[in-house]
Amino acid sequence: MNVKKITVFCGAKTGKNENYEKAAYKLGADAAKKNLTVVYGGGATGLMGAVANGALSEDGRVTGVIPQFLVDREVAHPGVRDMRIVQSMHQRKLELEAEGDAIIMMPGGAGTLEEFFEVFTWGQLGLHEKPIGILNVDGYFDALKNVIYKSIEEGFLEERYLDMLFIHDNLNDILAGFETYIPVKVRTYEDLK
Repeated sequence: MNVKKITVFCGAKTGKNENYEKAAYKLGADAAKKNLTVVYGGGATGLMGAVANGALSEDGRVTGVIPQFLVDREVAHPGVRDMRIVQSMHQRKLELEAEGDAIIMMPGGAGTLEEFFEVFTWGQLGLHEKPIGILNVDGYFDALKNVIYKSIEEGFLEERYLDMLFIHDNLNDILAGFETYIPVKVRTYEDLK
């Protein structure tokens, strides 16, 4: 799959482990070096700000998507020239998904997880055919992997949907997976019988 733009979901905080912020900055910088546009939530703080700063440090292209109420709170990144202002969090998610050719999730809280689960679900329903990377910095997403495998074991998630996910601790392995990605067969109501 030809990936030119990656949408990044990540926290508006840096978290307690300094490696999260380092990995976010590195992701942005490495994406820019690979001539990939970074599409993200538009914030200047936390891992979001670090991703943008990393890309900008290498003269990379960055697209921010942020709702007006967060702009009003002065959290929009001032260095991002392509800043798209939307009216709601729902519009933000729609645009973030639509803009990227692939999606990568980094550590974050409830909002980050909610964004991931929504696009993961949309992929299962055939609303997009994009691969999803999970950058598992210092094992942050190990518990999430367990939940996903448990949902397969208990019959709530079909194992084939694992093929949409590329869970690694470095960007290069995620991008390598994206290159060979073949979209997963869409779930139908027949599948649910």
